[in-house]
Amino acid sequence: MSTYRIAVIGGTGPQGRGLGYRFARHGHDVVLGSRAAEKAVPVAEEVATRLAGVAGAGAVTGASNTEACAEADVVLLAVPYDGHDELVATLPLDGKVVISCVNPLAFDKGGPYGRVVDAGEGSAAESAQRIAPESRVVGAFHHVSAVTLWGEEEYLDHEDVLVCGDDADAKAVAIELARSVTSRDGVDAGKLRLARQLEPLTAVLISINKKYKTHSGVRISGI
Repeated sequence: MSTYRIAVIGGTGPQGRGLGYRFARHGHDVVLGSRAAEKAVPVAEEVATRLAGVAGAGAVTGASNTEACAEADVVLLAVPYDGHDELVATLPLDGKVVISCVNPLAFDKGGPYGRVVDAGEGSAAESAQRIAPESRVVGAFHHVSAVTLWGEEEYLDHEDVLVCGDDADAKAVAIELARSVTSRDGVDAGKLRLARQLEPLTAVLISINKKYKTHSGVRISGI
């Protein structure tokens, strides 16, 4: 398996921290990013402490979002949708593989639901590609629970990572990185525009979790 230097933007949040932990646990060097480096450093230290003694684990450090991106091969966007576009516009993403696991969700008395992006003709991942046209954006890791990512299991081999994108090489990177989470390649789920369906599907999983008091995921059969 290839190894990468991965910047996790939003690395102090549960999803970013959990994915950073999984990537580092399986040999990738990870920089957890935050708007302020002083917020990222203690979270990185927490992850590094948890990985102490894990053979082959990668290094985990903390930095500002911009600093985290600077030397990264891969940038993972794990940030809330509110403020997403403004943040992406500030990041040095040209030439980089950018993986978006951003889910534009909202909640009301009826529960979670997917927000409409660009009048139904867009998604968070497509917005990132539009804002950073010299990057190569893929959508992936939308449906993996932050709780299970931070769990004790070596791999979350009961679920799959669905990957969508228009750049074949960038998509291959995300598909390979899924091995650090599930122990197997991610599933090629088609073009980047299908993020319009993958992102709001997370609302369905949240609803299932509430009903059954679990941390559900997605598993694809027949392949």
